[in-house]
Amino acid sequence: MTDRITVEELAELMKKSAGVTVDADELRLNNPGFATLGVDSLGLLGIVGELENRYGTSMPPEAERSKTPRQFLDLVNSALMTGA
Repeated sequence: MTDRITVEELAELMKKSAGVTVDADELRLNNPGFATLGVDSLGLLGIVGELENRYGTSMPPEAERSKTPRQFLDLVNSALMTGA
């Protein structure tokens, strides 16, 4: 396990926690909004919860309000890097 979440890991988490299957390349290249992908606030909350359990630390509150996968990854990876 690394201290950064990759686009591929996020795609897996989206499937596991939000029930939405997304191609990692789609996230990487197009950066569609979570709403466009069919991930609602509860799905995003599930992803955040999974990460908090996995890493044993709280994620920034802004992560739950992220509009795009890139914004989400930036927030979460920044928190993981700083240990916040």
